[in-house]
Amino acid sequence: MKRLLFICERFAPDLGGLASSATRLVTTLCQLNIEIDVVTWSRYLQPGEVLPPEIEAKFRVYRIGLYRHWDMTMPHTLNVLDWLHTSRVYDAVWGHYLFPSGFLATWFAALKKIPSTVSARGNDIDREMFPPGDFARLQWTLQHAKLITAVSADMSGKIQLLSGRDDVLVLKNTVDTEIFSLQVESKITRASLGIAPDEAVLGFCGELREKKGQQFLLNALTTVRTSSPACLLIIGEVRTSSESVLQLYKTQHPENYQRILITGHLPNQKDVAEYLRLCDVYLQPSLWEGMPNALLEAMACGCCCIASDAGGIPEVILHGENGFVLARSHLHKLGEAVLECLAMTPEQKNRISQAAGDRILTDYSITQEKLQLQTLINRLIPNS
Repeated sequence: MKRLLFICERFAPDLGGLASSATRLVTTLCQLNIEIDVVTWSRYLQPGEVLPPEIEAKFRVYRIGLYRHWDMTMPHTLNVLDWLHTSRVYDAVWGHYLFPSGFLATWFAALKKIPSTVSARGNDIDREMFPPGDFARLQWTLQHAKLITAVSADMSGKIQLLSGRDDVLVLKNTVDTEIFSLQVESKITRASLGIAPDEAVLGFCGELREKKGQQFLLNALTTVRTSSPACLLIIGEVRTSSESVLQLYKTQHPENYQRILITGHLPNQKDVAEYLRLCDVYLQPSLWEGMPNALLEAMACGCCCIASDAGGIPEVILHGENGFVLARSHLHKLGEAVLECLAMTPEQKNRISQAAGDRILTDYSITQEKLQLQTLINRLIPNS
């Protein structure tokens, strides 16, 4: 059995798409008969503290307490990796997200003369290449990792421009289509959430913040409510740094603010799916993006989705066929687009809904990811 060291900034039960994608990848890799040690950081531990491993069937999770700055955290983490490699002996290293995980994985693998792979997710390219990101470290990582994966063809092209290499694998985000699916009876009702029968439900899923188009979501709610009753259902939570935007909206539009419903973090994916099925329209007005898992999950549940053209979104939404794409330069018209969507006939809505679900089943299921991962492992660790 081959042994893989998997380094990531977040891992379940941590919140966010990065943690969920890392956890999903590790689980699927284990099904390919790979033994995995996960190393991740935690701000809830004392700086430098290393917890005893959390042992699952085929993987272990080591959590390390973060220091205040990376110049202390990274050397300490390298010491832990050294200690692990001495006793565990890894065949390869995987860095999930280009910095800090990808850089550390690539550097450690080079020191130990074993192969490395890094997975680019979204912000790690679109933000890290600009100040205060470290462009030199980003470029070095891309040039020295044995294999690179990206969540979209859009990101793959950016990596090629930055690194000069043309061998980037597109490893799509995927969805558990047994949980996120069409036409499943929901235990959660609109009435239980205080949603009136005539109210349109505008949905968003994840951690609401600026890059996800927070202001455009609020503006859309304002626009729609001038024409008809509506509420904004945030399936997740609002990032602390973005709460001031909501408070300002409360001051300017107190009645509309009352129709913002926030579930808080939902650790159970089945609950997320049930809330998604309550949405009349799902909105993803991201300013920059990799390939948002939340959008894929909403499409799998048959939501009528309106999303920006950021990152890999146009690779999954075919405008007018399985959803709608709005250019980032036109996000101020999101409310008008929602009203057009709500005005569709039931037949038109059903066609969009079915096409969205079919798209995810065909190209973004865990079965597809498993095939892609097998190809990657065969290249990373030959004869595995």
